[in-house]
Amino acid sequence: MEKESSSSELQRLMEAIKSSEVVEGRIELIAKLEKLHLSEKFDLASLFDCLTVSCSLHHYSTCLDVCQCMLNNTILHVAAKYLDSDISGCFAQLLLLGVKASIWCGKHLKMTLMSTGGSQEEEEHGSIFFKLLLDVLNFTATICTAITRSCTLDDEVLKIVEKFILEQLDMIRNAISEIKKISSIGGEVLRAAQIAIEAVIKLCKEYLQVVKWELSDLEFEKEKMDINCQKVCIINITMVTIEKLFELGILAANDGGSLVTILNVSWKGVVTLLQLGKGKLSWKGKVAEIIKTLISLVNESLKCAAELWSSSLKDTVSVAEARRTCIPVKFYLINAVKICSLYPCQGFQVFRDLALSVLTISAFKLLLSNEKLLKNASEMVAELLEKTSFDLLSSLLNSGDVKQEQKYGLVDFLFIDDSCLDSVNGDPVKNCMATSMDEIFSVNLAAMSKVRVLLPSRVALFITFLRYSSGLEEDVNLLIARKLDWFLQILIDEEIYSFILVSHIPVSYVSGKTVDLVWEPTFSALLNALKTFMIVVPSTLAWGELESFLLENFFHPHCLCWDIIMELWCFLVRHAEREFVIGIIDKLCALMMFVSSSESVHFQGSALRKIARSICMLITFGSPSAIERVYRSVVSDEGSQLLVPYVALLLEGFPLNLLQDSLRSIAKEKIITDYFGLIDSFDDKLLDVTSFSLGVPVFALSASLQSLQVSLSDIDKKTVKFLVTVILGYRNSADKLAKDSFCKLLAEGLGIISNISHIYAPNEMEEVILELQDLFVSGKTASDVQLSHCKPQLALYMAALSQMVMSESDNCAASSATWALYHMLLRDRHWAFVHLAIASFGYFAARTNCNQLWRFVPQNAALSYDLVAGNEASEERFMSEFKAFLEKEMPLLTVTPSYEQVGMLMEEGLVLKGMVQKIANMNIDVVQCESMGIDSVDGESQSNKRRKLPDGIGKGVELLQNGLRVIGESLTQWQPDPVESAELHEKFLTHFSSLEDAISNIVGLQGSG
Repeated sequence: MEKESSSSELQRLMEAIKSSEVVEGRIELIAKLEKLHLSEKFDLASLFDCLTVSCSLHHYSTCLDVCQCMLNNTILHVAAKYLDSDISGCFAQLLLLGVKASIWCGKHLKMTLMSTGGSQEEEEHGSIFFKLLLDVLNFTATICTAITRSCTLDDEVLKIVEKFILEQLDMIRNAISEIKKISSIGGEVLRAAQIAIEAVIKLCKEYLQVVKWELSDLEFEKEKMDINCQKVCIINITMVTIEKLFELGILAANDGGSLVTILNVSWKGVVTLLQLGKGKLSWKGKVAEIIKTLISLVNESLKCAAELWSSSLKDTVSVAEARRTCIPVKFYLINAVKICSLYPCQGFQVFRDLALSVLTISAFKLLLSNEKLLKNASEMVAELLEKTSFDLLSSLLNSGDVKQEQKYGLVDFLFIDDSCLDSVNGDPVKNCMATSMDEIFSVNLAAMSKVRVLLPSRVALFITFLRYSSGLEEDVNLLIARKLDWFLQILIDEEIYSFILVSHIPVSYVSGKTVDLVWEPTFSALLNALKTFMIVVPSTLAWGELESFLLENFFHPHCLCWDIIMELWCFLVRHAEREFVIGIIDKLCALMMFVSSSESVHFQGSALRKIARSICMLITFGSPSAIERVYRSVVSDEGSQLLVPYVALLLEGFPLNLLQDSLRSIAKEKIITDYFGLIDSFDDKLLDVTSFSLGVPVFALSASLQSLQVSLSDIDKKTVKFLVTVILGYRNSADKLAKDSFCKLLAEGLGIISNISHIYAPNEMEEVILELQDLFVSGKTASDVQLSHCKPQLALYMAALSQMVMSESDNCAASSATWALYHMLLRDRHWAFVHLAIASFGYFAARTNCNQLWRFVPQNAALSYDLVAGNEASEERFMSEFKAFLEKEMPLLTVTPSYEQVGMLMEEGLVLKGMVQKIANMNIDVVQCESMGIDSVDGESQSNKRRKLPDGIGKGVELLQNGLRVIGESLTQWQPDPVESAELHEKFLTHFSSLEDAISNIVGLQGSG
């Protein structure tokens, strides 16, 4: 009876509502509907039809007064009461009601926000409307939840669902866009909007999962029409939802992503629906746009942070602030990575945008790491963004859907040849140090392949690829291995050369769920990344490329590149199988024997010395048997004569101390015996000092003193006598080649004495000190250019004089000579000699018994002059620089490169770059010459025929030699003023030495003519 009564009352009230023309009356009648107890589907359907068509909502009109808001609010309350009932047959009516409510609310919101009045009536009206807005949002969430539970696939309902979701999300977007203007209930609106969005996403997920997307032929024929209609509707629903969530995500990202909840739920919804819709959605063009938008959000967020930090930075950026800035950026990146993984082909459509963003993040991190106040920010970029941005690229490169040639194109685009870059304008050091945030973020797609500002970030990104190579597919690692030559070539660039050597970068190491951040020199990070790559790629095609790379660059002419290659070889030797190591060592020893010559052993850049250096480095990381194998291959079993390759190995630091005890004793005995055999019979007037075999024992002992640990009983006073004889031989010799040989013996002799402390006794050293003073300071040889090659060893010898008890009297000849020698060393203005001299004097001053140290420092010492003008000496300035030098000898926890350091390294890099290019051009010329056939004439090679030179050439050469002699005599008499003309004097000596070499070459050509 109660059901019949409620149904009758429903019919009566519905008739009354239809006939009512007064809004207040309708409100009262509709409110009575809420008191009914309806349960029949027919009654509920009638109720919802009445609510949908009998109020102002069906007019889509704006609100004229507060009554209409109250009417609509009452309608939603009545409808909400019955949503917990069985409404499975009423979804269409409810959805239409929700559509009309959303449209009406959207229009009313605009009108409310445009209102400029501030009356109490308008405030009350606005308050009622905002409550209505919350009711509509809650109504939306409830309807979506109800439909999700029943998951009806009725065609009529599905078509209305699409319109319903479109209007609801549009209304939410409008409300959120004006959230600041409704701050009084803004928080409640955001919470209600979040719940409504989540309900819409769940509804779409349920639809995508419940439909049979794959049917058998029989099922397809049977259900073809129904299934196809459902699929089209669900695809349209999903696409509309994705598009509207996409718009909401962009809106929520404004103002730095302050609307965190909406930002999170909207973008996660986009990713979720794209994931479930993979293979089902025909609409894929929008995917590339979504990815591109996420990347633009990344760039804009970082650009805003860069502008803030670079414009008004006074204090250190805190970790919390840096993390707060980077977390939204990581959120965008993570979503972009997920979408690219799902739709790699669409992601590849915007690969240039992805590449530019990743390079920009890398450049941003490097720029932050150079600023002390931004160190925390650099760490957060490394910790939160570096790996995620790398994943953005690896998601495309690892995909099987992306073609191989497309992967080639992406890698080539990232690591472009430096020949394509713009040339450097102006001061390269200034350009390098003055790189600004604005310059990094202003790079566009059209210019990114040409600008140099991204060059360091390309190098840093390549290091990242190497570090994370374990997560790359084999074909991708093969591409990276083929780019190793590019990597080595780019290191030759002067900017990258200085960047690698002076900069420190934050490197994140992931262990399980923890991330450890370590500041490392870029050079160390580079080596560790290359070693990681070597561990990852064995047993793959990339290993062949890596092996070829290591072999082809074994003798790379650039010092930095060679150091890197040798470090990798040492790493390989340390972990490779014994047979492989022995094979490499044997081949190197055979090559060393082939190129050995007595002339090349003294030249550090010769092939002989370079091979010997390589062997010494490799065997240090090998087994003792490898060291013994090399030793036996270069030591003669006949007699005690030392071979050229053995001397080369000793000069490069052959580890004699790692030999077995018996073999080490034999080696030590042979070196010492040969050394004493030489100095016992040495006579500077009778012996041919230009013979290589004569100086070998001296070179061998000097090079092996440290590793052999020579004791007191092994070396005696004969060494001092030998050194004096060498000095006299140099002074009395007129031949340039003989002087060069004596100079080498002198340098090695000084090196030997400086390593043997017991020799430093006053009565034994006095003669040496006096002879050195005459040779370097007061004698006619003081201006000889050759003697500059002995200054490093002389500085060591002078430092070791601190062990000798010295008199400080003016009448002591040895003390006066020592002062004069230190004056000469400290006056030299060449930067290398300045460092040698001050290091020597610092060691001496800290250990000597002398108190009057001022006697050792000349008034015109190089460090006494100001750096700008260089013409005003000051004792206080010297003491200040000396103190600064001594303080620098303490370990530095952090290193910040100065403008001068970067400048010097860039200049050095330019010189090295020019040298490499010159060698490359020489190699091209050699190849061209070898490719040209030279015909023989009458069975005899033309190169073997002697040509008669014109008489004038001989006369000219004789005149040149006479002129050279006159210039040399004048230079020995020239005593330059230490301040005004020391530099000019040094330039004259340098050019004179070059002139000597040139004339010697002409004389040689004349003799072969």
